[in-house]
Amino acid sequence: MCGRYALYGPQSRYRGHFDVEAWPDFGARYNIAPSLWVPIVRRSPEGRRVADLLRWGLVPHWAQDESIGARLINARGESMAEKPSFRSAYRHRRCLVPAEGFYEWQAVPGQKWKQPWFVRVADGAPMALGGLWESWTDAQGAILRSFAIVTVAANATMAPIHERMPLLLAPGDFERWLDPACDPARVAALVAPAPASAIEVRRVGRKVSDARQDDAGLIEPA
Repeated sequence: MCGRYALYGPQSRYRGHFDVEAWPDFGARYNIAPSLWVPIVRRSPEGRRVADLLRWGLVPHWAQDESIGARLINARGESMAEKPSFRSAYRHRRCLVPAEGFYEWQAVPGQKWKQPWFVRVADGAPMALGGLWESWTDAQGAILRSFAIVTVAANATMAPIHERMPLLLAPGDFERWLDPACDPARVAALVAPAPASAIEVRRVGRKVSDARQDDAGLIEPA
């Protein structure tokens, strides 16, 4: 699963990497948690890449209320094409979730607490997490746009820490993931763990487990 991540680079870094003209006003965040409004990159109806603020926690278009979003922060890559909550978004509304890195917690034998780790791309580039987005309309006609992060089995680097990890997409695969007209088989081929050498992991302090904490010290080695 993926339940926390960080996004703290300058806007110019993301505009260039994700090839978008504008970037939403969003300050450095080192402990992004579900329910927050964060930047994602998606295709506009005109076919351009755009960056928008969406809420983390996908609310399906058929939901009776938005509370279901708290349970749908992640979409399992192996089953999202069939799951009622995700299948429409997977077919038509895939997105990229920019990040500098994500956190995962490792069970510690004999302890009730878990050890947090910070995971980032080995070459220092921004991460692009595979995501799905959805549009939901409430009884008053207000529109809520939300998203979930796609997860896959852990690669060899992540496996000692956790059995799951986010889907990581390389820049050369962005267009294939975003294009709703892309051959489904070519899209499905992207849903796989990143190579073990593509990421690096760092043990960090337990303060990150408190979602109220949000400062640069959270990503420093413990």
